Amino acid sequence: MTEPTKTLDTFPNPEPGRDYVIRIRVPEFTCLCPKTGQPDFAELTIEYIPEALCVELKSLKLYVWSFREEGGFHEAMTNRILGDLVTATSPRFMRLTADFNVRGGIYTKVVAEHRAEGWRTPEPVQLP
Repeated sequence: MTEPTKTLDTFPNPEPGRDYVIRIRVPEFTCLCPKTGQPDFAELTIEYIPEALCVELKSLKLYVWSFREEGGFHEAMTNRILGDLVTATSPRFMRLTADFNVRGGIYTKVVAEHRAEGWRTPEPVQLP
């Protein structure tokens, strides 16, 4: 039987010599409000430029599932998830956007980023 887990599996980047963006949309993230214990719902968007490793998607699904019964503030959850993903993959760049549904009439969107030391974003190409 499949169970939630905090383990994030990885696989080798198939194109380590190139900067390219991987975007992952997770529309069904849930955790618990630390004050009321009621469920919080969010859509996570992970955008990253891999170095040597990429995150394996089934393990990501099980990792996200592991937060379902866990309480935490939106800011803490977002930064914790980003930290775990960075620890697992050591990307050149990673951004996690957590877009939480309404709670008490308030919407929350938290954006956290990581940049590897020395990495610079490439210049955009302007075509005529």
